[in-house]
Amino acid sequence: MNPQCGRCNKVVYPTEKVNCLDKYWHKACFSCEICKMTLNMKNYKGFEKRPYCNVHYPKTTFTSVADTPENLRLKQQSKMQSQVLYKEDFEKNKGKGFSVVVDTPEMQRIKKTQEQISNIKYHEEFEKSRMGGEAPQSPTAGYNQQPSPGYQSPTSYQPSPGFQSPTAYQPSPGFQSPTLYQPPAEPVRQAAAAPAPSPAPVPPPSAGKRFRAVYDYTAADEDEVSFADGDVIADVQQIDEGWMYGRVERTGQQGMLPANYVEAI
Repeated sequence: MNPQCGRCNKVVYPTEKVNCLDKYWHKACFSCEICKMTLNMKNYKGFEKRPYCNVHYPKTTFTSVADTPENLRLKQQSKMQSQVLYKEDFEKNKGKGFSVVVDTPEMQRIKKTQEQISNIKYHEEFEKSRMGGEAPQSPTAGYNQQPSPGYQSPTSYQPSPGFQSPTAYQPSPGFQSPTLYQPPAEPVRQAAAAPAPSPAPVPPPSAGKRFRAVYDYTAADEDEVSFADGDVIADVQQIDEGWMYGRVERTGQQGMLPANYVEAI
């Protein structure tokens, strides 16, 4: 049985049949819904199972909302309700520790500005200390202060009977004695008491403090130094509350390091 045309609802014979858009059409009936221009399989465009030409093909458009006084009032009311809820949550969470800050574009801009200011201040202080404009505070400041009451000088130490003086040790030829204080060798007990040695000299103050790393740290800039957990950092000088300058004994590298990654030995 021959099908019916999708437009005129008449019988479509095989010689004039066009099969398109899930329907059968006469060649003359297969035309645009608007301008009635005859179409073929190459230039038609289907919309809701209806043929259209390229000019009259329906195009989807966004619905625009008119900026009427009523819509403006609803917009302002929604904004006020949002601010009221924000203030209520702020008052509830105030005094309970850290408050949750909404990650708005304004907060992101403020956060970025603070990071830039912090980096600028850090680099300015580092350049001043390196160029000699503002010398960092020496870790030996206050070393020559008056001792507290009851402080006992190390020169008053008296060795136990039978202690052998380390001055009997003969160094090899060409050996250069270090200027720092060397602890005495293990005492040797003898039958007869040896004469009392001379008082040991007081060691001079070191050039910097010694710290031990408690975390691993990877340098993020050329003026910083990397270290691993347990490394000893010598000749440490305090630059500010957050940064120090020192030398890693394991690698021999020198540079800036964060103060919260190390602890004093």
